[in-house]
Amino acid sequence: MTKPEIVLTPAAPSLDTPLQIRVNGLPPGAETVLTATQPDQTARPWTSSATFVAGPSGELDLSTDAPIAGYAGADPMGLVWSMTRGRKPRGAERDRRLLPPAELTLSVEATVPAAGGRFSASAVVQRHRWPDGVRRATVSGRGLVGTLFWRGDDGPRPGILVLGGSEGGLHELDAALLAARGFTVLALAYFGRRGLPRGLVSIPLEYFRDAITFLTACRSVLPGGVGVLGASRGGEAALLTACADERVRAVVSVVGSAVMTQGIPAFDQLDTILAAGEPSWTLGGQTLPFVPQQVTPRMREQIEAREPVDLALAYDDGLADADQVAAAAIPLQRTRAAVLVATAGDDRMWPCGRLSTVPSIARHVGSWQQLDYPEAGHLVAAPPYGPSTDLVTGGPGVRFATGGSAAANAAARADLWPRIIDFFAEQLPHRPD
Repeated sequence: MTKPEIVLTPAAPSLDTPLQIRVNGLPPGAETVLTATQPDQTARPWTSSATFVAGPSGELDLSTDAPIAGYAGADPMGLVWSMTRGRKPRGAERDRRLLPPAELTLSVEATVPAAGGRFSASAVVQRHRWPDGVRRATVSGRGLVGTLFWRGDDGPRPGILVLGGSEGGLHELDAALLAARGFTVLALAYFGRRGLPRGLVSIPLEYFRDAITFLTACRSVLPGGVGVLGASRGGEAALLTACADERVRAVVSVVGSAVMTQGIPAFDQLDTILAAGEPSWTLGGQTLPFVPQQVTPRMREQIEAREPVDLALAYDDGLADADQVAAAAIPLQRTRAAVLVATAGDDRMWPCGRLSTVPSIARHVGSWQQLDYPEAGHLVAAPPYGPSTDLVTGGPGVRFATGGSAAANAAARADLWPRIIDFFAEQLPHRPD
């Protein structure tokens, strides 16, 4: 009997490229276990497994064959999104390279007692966070903190500004993957880094204008306007930037807000942060209005019980005040940029659906569309085809529930990411043929 063989295509994919996973040479009808392992950059392993029954031809194709145990349904990337985090091996060291490849190992074991025991095989594929042909440069002048990614092979490309959320920092993975898809991308930090405010408090919108000025001056960027992509609080910042700068031609807000919300000072306790009542944004030196938050009785119960906190509850009272919401609504009527808003129906970090569908949207004079993922939670903003089983995230003195399910979040990411790419490709300046 032939030895099983795992066939993985493509051979060296970017991280946002789905894999085709097939197994050949299995004993027909054999109960077959596929296991996946992929360490993260901290050297902590992520693993999953699923059990299948080989077909009459001795083959498995994860695109069409559903497991009898493990994740549900036929899904070519089910083994990846269903991975769970394991313990870091003793002595394992963090991978300190910039955006190193994610090494995915697949193994198969088929058991057929009547045919003489077990049959096994394994295969490894390097999934690239920093795809070949993409260049990277640190941006630290003119008061900006960011990283530029672009393809250096064949001239200028449409420009995109990428903004992260309340976690701060730089979304370099998103930027590198977008650059491989044909854009020049500036991943921009706007707080929490040296030279920037410590917290998301009183961030001047002029900072984002300066970033666009830098981006549009790059030789690798086509003239005629840029796009802005933001997730969570970055989605709020993206919409504000579109209203404050006419050079923005297309903007994407993923689980973001069309209402200005309260700032996040760099304190270490949630109730202290919410009680501070600080503004997030300024324009021309003036603070901009915002919808406030507060710790609700239910949130207090969760905090005292050390349960994951539903931060979305903190917005209930503020959103109930129609006058307050109207004052804090982002003036979308001031931009002609095309707008794409992605919302998640089970977002427990904040009510992104309610925040993204305020009356000011009706006054927007440009193209506007919404993609809603009813069963997904807040963590749909990441590029697709990574583990999605972590539904609780750390916060200031608490843990936060993020909502959704592993399967729903994975499906939303896989659907949303190519739509974002297509949206920018359609709305931004095109390279001449």
